[in-house]
Amino acid sequence: MSTVDLDIGGMTCASCAMRVEKKLNKLEGVTATVNYATEKARVSYDGDIATAELIEAVESAGYTARLPQPESSAAEVAEADPVRPLRDRLILSAVLSVPVIVLAMVPAWQFDYWQWLSLTLAAPVVLGAGLPFHKAAWTNLRHGTATMDTLISMGTLAALSWSVYALFWGTAGMPGMTHPFEFTISRGGGAGDIYLEVAAGVTTFILAGRYFEARSKRRAGAALRALLELGAKEVSVLRDGVEQRIPAADLAVGDLFVVRPGEKIATDGVVTEGASAVDRSMLTGESVPVEVGAGDEVAGATVNAHGRLVVRATRVGADTQLAQLAKLVEDAQNGKAEVQRLADRVSGIFVPIVIGLAVATLGFWLGTGGGAAAAFAAGVAVLIIACPCALGLATPTALLVGTGRGAQLGIIIKGPQVLESTRRVDTVVLDKTGTVTTGTMTLVDVVPADDESADELLRLAGALEDASEHPIAKAIADGARSKAGALPAVEDFRNIEGLGVQGVVDGHGVLAGRPRLLAEWSVHLPPSLEVAMERAEAAGRTAVAVAWDGAARGVLVVADAVKPTSADAIARLRGLGLTPILLTGDNEATARTVAREVGIDEVVAEVLPADKVDVVKRLQSEGKVVAMVGDGVNDAAALAQADLGLAMGTGTDVAIEASDLTLVRGDLNAAADAIRLARRTLTTIKGNLFWAFGYNVAALPLAAAGLLNPMLAGAAMAFSSVFVVSNSLRLRRFKAAA
Repeated sequence: MSTVDLDIGGMTCASCAMRVEKKLNKLEGVTATVNYATEKARVSYDGDIATAELIEAVESAGYTARLPQPESSAAEVAEADPVRPLRDRLILSAVLSVPVIVLAMVPAWQFDYWQWLSLTLAAPVVLGAGLPFHKAAWTNLRHGTATMDTLISMGTLAALSWSVYALFWGTAGMPGMTHPFEFTISRGGGAGDIYLEVAAGVTTFILAGRYFEARSKRRAGAALRALLELGAKEVSVLRDGVEQRIPAADLAVGDLFVVRPGEKIATDGVVTEGASAVDRSMLTGESVPVEVGAGDEVAGATVNAHGRLVVRATRVGADTQLAQLAKLVEDAQNGKAEVQRLADRVSGIFVPIVIGLAVATLGFWLGTGGGAAAAFAAGVAVLIIACPCALGLATPTALLVGTGRGAQLGIIIKGPQVLESTRRVDTVVLDKTGTVTTGTMTLVDVVPADDESADELLRLAGALEDASEHPIAKAIADGARSKAGALPAVEDFRNIEGLGVQGVVDGHGVLAGRPRLLAEWSVHLPPSLEVAMERAEAAGRTAVAVAWDGAARGVLVVADAVKPTSADAIARLRGLGLTPILLTGDNEATARTVAREVGIDEVVAEVLPADKVDVVKRLQSEGKVVAMVGDGVNDAAALAQADLGLAMGTGTDVAIEASDLTLVRGDLNAAADAIRLARRTLTTIKGNLFWAFGYNVAALPLAAAGLLNPMLAGAAMAFSSVFVVSNSLRLRRFKAAA
């Protein structure tokens, strides 16, 4: 089987994605999944099928397909904002529609021939700005389906067409014609009624909804772009023993390159010279940098903490761990279950009913001798009143208010497709480093030997470690400075690779590091300090032995500290009906210690990024609906795979882009608030949709009876819109839990 990705164009709703998917899967030997959010199709097929056949199948369904463009072309396409044409349509539509609506609803301003000005303004809105709706409706018609686009197209074209008939062949075009401000229910011929404000208003409202949705959808591919930006841009390569700066993309397998302290490693390779500690947390989630020396493997985009390394490149380009991680994110996004738009689902049932009712109304009036004009007026009125402009506002207004309130509380909701999952989520997978914990090494315990001062231990050890670049040394120095104040100067400082540091502080020869370093100076730990070391290491923490003047003086314990709010946040997540699981690339002992501290029972430790995705997939295969909370590059693929991805805003751009919700505060309490707010917003959207249809359905009998006048049609549109907006505004009262 071969696999290819196709860029799909022309989709307007989730049902379009289903139609493309169904068309591709009808081909023999083809398995396809289509993602409406990313506008991509992932197609697996037998080698006998040509890519051209796949593209032809998509085009036969009324959509466009092409192979993904090269990176440079993609960047050029990104510069030409695809949302801009929709924004321009919305602005044009709004400018032209406002006068039409105002003139129709305020009789005092209806001057002679106002109706002809309204037609001049409304026609470009319906036929120009609303053209995408009509195209989509035509595509739906050719394939025997109906969506919200069908409803919008039918309603607006019916309103415009009847208005044109009434103006040119009826009595509506006469000078002095007015819309009286009355809601009387009376039967008329319809030849004097125009519905231009309904046609223009519906088009504008629904364009506003589509614009807001398109803005959120466009971010779907940003995770991959952010990932690819993480790698080093330039590298110092060794050619004949001389360093040369070249673009990282020009590196070849076998090249030797230099990595200085603080630099990113340009690509995957093996260390040939030097020793250092490498911060791999972005790829593995390990909270402690890993010591590396000659012969050890290193990964591209990780950071050299200290020391100079010479590395031989073993993998470049698409073979590196970073590139594989980008592919994992893309696979997870493509494999996401499509969230069907509720409006489209309802439209699929509602549209055929409305068409049937309109035809039945026409037939009834013709059959009872009501006259052709009255019969057509009643049939068209059914189509007009069935087009609910509030439907276009139902999702975007609730989302605008919900996201606005969320932003005030430090929660960013990406788009409407996020919300459906929040109601069904029953399991929450939590990354450890940077999510449950602070993600930085912190001094957590000071254990002095018998008859030794903890303050003096901190002061001398902190001063010595302050001269080192190592993250563990930095944690000790910062902890010492916060408790002991200013630190004395260090003389004769020396870093012993892989063992620790030594130097002279205030006339004392001080050692700090592994017990092996102390043993080389014939210093041995007393039993009490050995117990302290063992206890710290059993809990997955890092213990540093300290000695001076030939005697062991104490042990300093460093760890990735748990955030003070994490335990309360996990209790709140349980209160929302979620089962928490701790997931980390760190070792089992460390993970178990953190889990006990915050109240988590299930732990999955020592996992690589690909394994994190597999854990999420395994939970999903067991029937669980999974939320994932993370902050690192190594979490990005799992965040994309999860039914609901929540990224800590203090984390990497890649994690944030791959997620559905972003927690700006970096506080796990925000995760519980985010799920509550998303669920409340979804409830509001569903309520909006119910009433948006309700107002119009209630008026359908009036339309079928030939009793619908323009004021009633406009009022139904206005009242349903006002209700939807006011219902959405209730979300502003949402409060974060204290």
